[in-house]
Amino acid sequence: MEEIISIKWLDGKVRWINTLKIPWEEEYVESESYERLAKAIETMEIRGAPAIGVAAAFGVALAAYHSRAEDTDALRKELEKAIDRLSKTRPTAVNLFWALKRMKELISKDYVSPEELREAVINEANKIFEEDLKVNRLIGEVGNQVINDGDTILTHCNTGALATAGYGTALGVIRSAWRSGKKIKVIATETRPVLQGARLTVWELVKEEIPVTLITDSMVGYVMGKGLVNKVIVGADRILRTGHVINKIGTYTIAVVAEKHGVPFYAAAPTSTIDLETRPEKVIIEERNPEEVRRVLGKLLITVENVPAYNPAFDMTPPELVEGIITEVGIFRKPYEETITNKLSRK
Repeated sequence: MEEIISIKWLDGKVRWINTLKIPWEEEYVESESYERLAKAIETMEIRGAPAIGVAAAFGVALAAYHSRAEDTDALRKELEKAIDRLSKTRPTAVNLFWALKRMKELISKDYVSPEELREAVINEANKIFEEDLKVNRLIGEVGNQVINDGDTILTHCNTGALATAGYGTALGVIRSAWRSGKKIKVIATETRPVLQGARLTVWELVKEEIPVTLITDSMVGYVMGKGLVNKVIVGADRILRTGHVINKIGTYTIAVVAEKHGVPFYAAAPTSTIDLETRPEKVIIEERNPEEVRRVLGKLLITVENVPAYNPAFDMTPPELVEGIITEVGIFRKPYEETITNKLSRK
């Protein structure tokens, strides 16, 4: 089948799939403006930690490409302004800050001309894009080893091509298992309140003809109690060196239920999602507009108008509930602080 590429550089423009329109419409948006790209991240037209990282890098590339600065210092100031704007889009997903840090380090070097700096920035952004595609496929290959023929895998939110440059992380693992010939099935949670599972994950799996059943978030305990799930594989927006997994709200609940029923719970993410510095108590959990909870996709009001609503976008799963963390360099196992530190300090 034709591979889904969620975001792409097109000679001075960035083109992305508007995930807010899926599954009803495949709308592709093109823009020359890093401000428009920043708003796409904020409104979740572009979402998923790796995709946000790639988008941020492309945003800096747009600023470089369209700048009229005639000297290197002036261009550098414009790029720093773009980096600052993009860094304020979403606070939790670490890939955003990882990509912007790479761009910031790049522009701090010496260049003989603004043209040389522009070229370096655009090349680096495309390098981040290509790396993500390659890494996702490696994650799929590594994760395939934990999936048995006949498994039914429960996944939460969307971790596929729409959440990355392409292919996916947790959904990439499922993809790899399916393409290797394993007869697997998927149970996808709806993922309230923005319904990324119902809208995006199901759409991707149906496109690839991978058997999928949609459930509401509140059905997880029931289906596990019935023995209908063999594995849980989710993505991550940030993973700490301690093994804490920060992912879409509802992930922690799934991990608790999985532990109760003896179902192995895995997180799949690139090593760029691993935060070696932040301690659990310092993680900022994004809180989004309460209207996302009061209305379905901003439209149908499902409660009393203006009732207070709480809308944290992510939660944190403690390491004791995590069977393994699947990355492009292998599967990290407990004790996570030791295994992650030892492996990544040698990279």
